[in-house]
Amino acid sequence: MSSENADAGHEHEESSVWDVVVVGAGPAGASAAYAAAVAGRKVLLLEKAELPRYKTCGGGIIGFSRDALPPGFELPLKDRIHAVTFSLNGRLARTRRSKRMLFGLINRPEFDAGLVEQAQKAGAELRTGATVSRVEQHGAAVPDRRTVAVVLAGGETVLARAVVGADGSAGRIGAHVGVKLDQVDLGLESEIPVPPTVAEDWAGRVLIDWGPMPGSYGWVFPKGDTLTVGVISARGDGAGTKRYLEDFVARLGLAGFEPTISSGHLTRCRSEDSPLSRGRVLVCGDAAGLLEPWTREGISFALRSGRLAGEWAVRVAEAHDAVDARRQALNYAFAIKAGLGVEMGVGRRMLKLFERRPGVLHAVLTGFRPAWNAFAGITRGTTSLAELVRSHPLAQRALSAMDR
Repeated sequence: MSSENADAGHEHEESSVWDVVVVGAGPAGASAAYAAAVAGRKVLLLEKAELPRYKTCGGGIIGFSRDALPPGFELPLKDRIHAVTFSLNGRLARTRRSKRMLFGLINRPEFDAGLVEQAQKAGAELRTGATVSRVEQHGAAVPDRRTVAVVLAGGETVLARAVVGADGSAGRIGAHVGVKLDQVDLGLESEIPVPPTVAEDWAGRVLIDWGPMPGSYGWVFPKGDTLTVGVISARGDGAGTKRYLEDFVARLGLAGFEPTISSGHLTRCRSEDSPLSRGRVLVCGDAAGLLEPWTREGISFALRSGRLAGEWAVRVAEAHDAVDARRQALNYAFAIKAGLGVEMGVGRRMLKLFERRPGVLHAVLTGFRPAWNAFAGITRGTTSLAELVRSHPLAQRALSAMDR
């Protein structure tokens, strides 16, 4: 073969390899694809479902989520929240109000589709209906050590210099990386259409109910003519969780309204020593078990970890050997642990406190203004649980006491 033909063959081979392949087009995956595409890389975003699709999720957009969105992204808000009613298993209800917006509410199908659209505008290519069966970093399907093979269910193989797994907590990529989980919770949710008179009563206000089972709570999130009503508790008592939802809906006077959607979902938190990468494969969002352990808030964790994964996947793709790829993957893990990992650590301790003393937490939030101000700061994104604990010795002592 002449040198000219050899060069042509090499160019053809390079053109068939994506710089970054992202698996999963939820908030984490779309954010990763956007970040890599904005950096000028050749990015493929794979999604097994057709978009838009429904996801079990309250749809709360706190300040950290808003700040992690692509520039110019317009949130498809269904409501702006200025008030929170707290109750303790239906009792001792008290409403706290704020002149400034606390957080916004969205429907996931619209929100996710908007994020994917931003990734596409940045240059990422989207393929829906693409189910990944496995990834391979060695073997016949892998032409060299700089390449990862993403094998689809139909047998097609997609080649990439780096892969980002954002395919959920039960996805293939997390299993490949070896993600370890130490907290699994069951969330049940209903989308309940209500008449205008009921919708008006809820406009601008959410309900958070501290539930009857350790670590459980329920919520009502208003979205125009529909209320998103759900509960979450530790996996293991599915019947009890279902009973809590039924009782919760009945207490609210909503049992007479027929839900358009009733769904369930398992949320999974990573263990502190769980890996975030393997070779040229990174994981983010639910696929990495990244969410806040106490509230189980996952959208902000998905957006922030997805953006980091996309940025570091670019560096992994540029690595010319395994040592450099490993170094970049470790840098990604460090970035996650230094930020989101610290928040998760505080969240775990808050969950322990909440499991043991939900009544104390309820009393503090509803009767102690600094606690309410802290809650409002977290929802607006002006502070975080980790920052509050670092800056308040009393909070440090309280959490330390719960660790003993």
